[in-house]
Amino acid sequence: MNLTALSEIVHCQNCGEALLKANDEITELTCENCEQSYPVKKGVPVFISETDYEKSAETAIHKEQGSVFNYVDHYQKDGVESDYFRERDAGTAHLDKRVHQTIFSHIEKKSGRVLDVGCGRAWVAKKLCPLNFEVVSMDISLENTTGALERYPYPNHAAVVADVFSLPFNEGVFDYIIASEIIEHVVDPVKFVANLIKVLKPGGKLIITTPYKEKLSYSLCIHCNKLTPLHAHIHSFDENILTSLYKGDDLKSCTYHTFANKLPIHLRMHSVLRFFNFWCWKTFDGLLNLMIKKPIRILVKWEKAEF
Repeated sequence: MNLTALSEIVHCQNCGEALLKANDEITELTCENCEQSYPVKKGVPVFISETDYEKSAETAIHKEQGSVFNYVDHYQKDGVESDYFRERDAGTAHLDKRVHQTIFSHIEKKSGRVLDVGCGRAWVAKKLCPLNFEVVSMDISLENTTGALERYPYPNHAAVVADVFSLPFNEGVFDYIIASEIIEHVVDPVKFVANLIKVLKPGGKLIITTPYKEKLSYSLCIHCNKLTPLHAHIHSFDENILTSLYKGDDLKSCTYHTFANKLPIHLRMHSVLRFFNFWCWKTFDGLLNLMIKKPIRILVKWEKAEF
């Protein structure tokens, strides 16, 4: 998915027109209507600026709650300081693998356009690009998006620096949207889900995973002397909270299931379970959760109606 193809599904955030075009050097996208330009760095269009942050919906929410937290600045620095492409410890890698496999089991089409929200290490592009899907890796961090393109330079892979609370995409352009382990970090989950459903095609699916009934923990920050949520998790979710986040008229269905029993994780059973294929692991995990209901992950899938 080259820059020209990407420019056909994005719009100008200044005037709202879907009239962006790439210049000959591919160093920026420019709106033909208002001439607003957006820089392209290492092949990645950047749709976030400090001005955009000050105007954003999430900034307004932070201010209403008396917070001065600049979440854009935080996650841009996080992308620099945290190497999302580093090798994970065996236990974490195994859990990540099972979360990813669970998500991919809900990808029913043989092709289509996919948005990976908070792409991190770009595991969505790694899996789906070779299967003929067009994948757009989106993250607030330039390091994560450029790293995604460098590691997976498929012709059907593009990346953007953008914010869910100010999406640059036209309405109804994605067959699937995947947001894995992201929603627990955002201030307004309702707005988060609504914005993503807006850019789904009719019949498209939004798939979200997040920790299940997580007990939030806090530590005292040595800089500001205030309690700070560990891992930047500011929400804990169960099925009732998640399925109530969106009730729009364009919604066909909302389903969920919990998975990843905590007992094998505490017993460090990944050294054995890693030899199970996905369906064997899923069966084992399902039976275990019937006997000892202790899942630590939940997947929710919203399907948009076909009008």
